Amino acid sequence: MRKYFGTDGIRKIANTELSPELVYKVAKAGAYVLSKHVDHKPVILIGRDTRISGTLIESAMIAGFLSYGANVKLLGVLPTPAIAYLTRKLNADASVVISASHNSYEFNGIKFFSNKGMKILDSLEEEIEEVMMDAEKMSKLVASSDKIGISKHCLNLEDDYVNFFVENFAKDIKENIKEDFLVGIDTANGATSFIAERIFKALGIKYKIINNNPDGININQDCGSTHIEGLKKFVLENHLSLGLAYDGDGDRCLAVDENGDEINGDKLMAIIANNLKKHGKLNKNTIVATIMSNLGLNKYAKENNFKLVQTKVGDRYVLEEMLKNGFNLGGEQSGHVILLDYNPTGDGILTSIILIKSILESNKKASELGGIVKIYPQILINAKVDENRKNNYEEDEEIKNAINELEQEFDGNGRILIRPSGTEPLVRVMIEGENQEYITKKAKEIACLIEEKLNKN
Repeated sequence: MRKYFGTDGIRKIANTELSPELVYKVAKAGAYVLSKHVDHKPVILIGRDTRISGTLIESAMIAGFLSYGANVKLLGVLPTPAIAYLTRKLNADASVVISASHNSYEFNGIKFFSNKGMKILDSLEEEIEEVMMDAEKMSKLVASSDKIGISKHCLNLEDDYVNFFVENFAKDIKENIKEDFLVGIDTANGATSFIAERIFKALGIKYKIINNNPDGININQDCGSTHIEGLKKFVLENHLSLGLAYDGDGDRCLAVDENGDEINGDKLMAIIANNLKKHGKLNKNTIVATIMSNLGLNKYAKENNFKLVQTKVGDRYVLEEMLKNGFNLGGEQSGHVILLDYNPTGDGILTSIILIKSILESNKKASELGGIVKIYPQILINAKVDENRKNNYEEDEEIKNAINELEQEFDGNGRILIRPSGTEPLVRVMIEGENQEYITKKAKEIACLIEEKLNKN
């Protein structure tokens, strides 16, 4: 079991759990693993979000990289997808994003990206941990005096990311934009706080913006994609055509239609799939989603001749499936959408621009497009079980019978998903169906049965 890396890099309380000492070691080991096959002095990019601990973590990271002998380019505050994009554009050997995504300000995190602008594989994270725990190996990762790395501030590189949007979307947006089309933007006081405005201005999209005054501790605080209620109110009060909410590091987007109703990641993928298909750009007519995507997306795909491929939970597994089979659209219900023709990671601003393009080209309101997918009520109940028995539910006949009976009862109009937590002593029971009260009752029953059967001595 890995000690430091979780499902999305390293994420801990800054300055205590994620101490400068730990960050320094992660940097040295990471630089070694990610650049050990290059025949030149490695170049590593560093970007961060707006957390108060960002410069502290950044300083320790720089020290680790320079001590190993890598050169560093400091990008400052930028969204995760912008850093991924620049890694490829600048032919850097690797990059690091310092962010805890949608978590509150006291957390911070470290995400490594390869030279292809993709989150590194589990196997590479495991190798970094092995190096970190090898004291003898770590003692040798020290550059000689003449080979110590240097760092350089490159804050003007955000222009390249803005130009990426202008080059790809300005013509289509400006041809279809309407005078009364007005967008609300919630940047979660995070990494998109400054650059989102630049991009929307460059594309000629009228907007009103909220939660774009970061102070180091207000990132994700009652705002952004994890607290979308404020944006719903903002859209209604200002009679906006659409609302867009990003998370702290800018790799997710959720939307709100003109009536204040949410357009979640499943709906976003359906809307974007239709637009790509219309232009002949949806590879193999396929959407890649996770097993947590709503039954409504599955039904929509079947009824409209799309193929839906589902992976285990995590955007990295969605990307792996896309790369393996040549698909170009995938994502998660949370609004983490990957558009592989443009960027190999979730990109909140990119998702929102393609959503706007889809709305404008359809000549319909956001609510009309959002309504194409019927979202089934969904309930998630956690069953607390012994850590060593999390997977035993598959072997218990009584649990299996309860699940099978409910699946037969649903007959395609409901869904049951049972999965052990990867980090906690829990078995998660998720049920979808047409009646919220009924599925809640059944989820509680099955969760209680799992607890009863798996916690017996």
